[in-house]
Order: sequence, then structure tokens, then C-alpha cells
Amino acid sequence: MIPSMSTTPGPRIKEQVTLRETEPAQPAAGAKLRALNVDFFYGKFQALHNISLEFPSQQITALIGPSGCGKSTFLRTLNRINDTIRGARMTGEVLLDGDNIVQADVTDLRRRVGMVFQRPNPFPKSIFDNIAYGVRVNGLARRGQIADVVEKSLRRAALWDEVKDKLHRSAYALSGGQQQRLCIARALAVDPEVLLLDEPCSALDPIATGKIEELLLSIRDQCTQIIVTHNMQQAARVADLTGFFLLGRLIEFNRTDVIFKTPAKKETEDYITGRFG
Repeated sequence: MIPSMSTTPGPRIKEQVTLRETEPAQPAAGAKLRALNVDFFYGKFQALHNISLEFPSQQITALIGPSGCGKSTFLRTLNRINDTIRGARMTGEVLLDGDNIVQADVTDLRRRVGMVFQRPNPFPKSIFDNIAYGVRVNGLARRGQIADVVEKSLRRAALWDEVKDKLHRSAYALSGGQQQRLCIARALAVDPEVLLLDEPCSALDPIATGKIEELLLSIRDQCTQIIVTHNMQQAARVADLTGFFLLGRLIEFNRTDVIFKTPAKKETEDYITGRFG
């Protein structure tokens, strides 16, 4: 559900995070991606309980909560990566532009809904070929156009100036932060409509983290982004909307400023103020 824009005063808490200086954008009228009554099971264990969420176009949504609360499991339902897990199953629906993703071609789905993982995972290829791979596989550019796509993607990821003279070197020669931006550039090369990011900065130092956050904000008008993070400062800096998960349930979902300043649920307040998690 699109969260209510009501700012009815809730419990006052000591502000522990620095919110974005700009006022978060209002949710769009229509959702790009919608989860309806999603339950998820690993065998007999139920990891998600009746999750319903709407992700507006061209906004950044953060999912926060303690370890093991279901954030990453939920994120992976959004482009069917959980399909690869033996014994896993989902009930409910996930709709992309109103169409059930279960009925979509999975290759096309993962082009439209890209993913960046917790640790950088560049291919054992050159920097150039890391970016070009998805473009070639999906037939998205002619051979003579691929170099332009590579440059455009690396520029979008704010990496071009750092690697333009070493495109044919191994991607493994890059630093951890550069590798993660390379993985984001690789995802952007196929022009995804949605970008999923699962703790993309957890293995990075503060400087690299800052560059990733600047990148996410710079592409905000180009694709819908959903980021799982344990870092509440990060959620406050980049997200328009924030959802709080606990024990496989969505406890609260609202504008980021509302979640951090006047949460409606005691569980949310307790987590944000550091009483647990």
C-alpha cells in the first residue's frame, strides 16, 4: 500500500540520524512494483508473513530491520532469484507494471529488475567485458554500439574517469568500492526499470560508501530503487520511503522522515533508538 501522507504526531524520539536536506518526493500515483499478500517459505519455515508493499516509480525505498528479519528474502522475491533455492516457495503476487512476475520470462524479468549484491561480484573478465556482457546476451546493441554503451554505463556509475585508460584490465584489479560501482554499471547497462540493492555498502569504507550513495541519488530519476540496509544513517540519507521489517513481517512503511521522526509503531521506535537490533 502507498503509505499515508498524514503527519499526525506520534511518539517523539531523539533524532539519531541526519535526514536528507531536501524534502522527500511525494509517492507517485501509480506503483512501478507491487507486492500483494506475499508469504515465503524455506521448506516448512515461513520467512515472510503477508507482506504488501507498493514501490512508486523513480523513488528510492529502503528496507530496514535487524538481521534475519526477512528483508533480503523479500528483496529476492522481486526478481525471482529465490526460485533457485530448493524447497523454497512463495504465495501471493508480485506485479511489475500490473503484470504478475511469475508469468514473465525470467531472463527478461531480471533485465528489467536488476540486482546488486552485498559483496562486489564482478565477472572474471575485463572491465569492458563486464559491462558489455549483458548488452550482448540480451541483444540490446549492435557490435559497433557496444563501446558507447559501456562508456555511458560507466559514466552513469561515476566510474568512467577512473577506468577509461584500463578498460581491458581485469575487473579484479579494481578496489572494492570500484568493483561495486562496476557491478552497478553492469546492471545499468541493460537499462533496468527497477534496481534492487542488497546491503551494497556493507563491505565498503565510508569514502566508497559515500560514492555509492551519490550514485544512487544521481540515477534516482532513471529507475526505481529498492535498497536493503542495516545502516539507518544510509536509509535516512538516500531513501524517499522506508519500510521496517521484524520477524518476517512488515511493521511499518511510510515516508523516511516520518519513520525516523514520528514512527507509529513502538517496535519501529525501539529499533531506531537502538533498544534492540
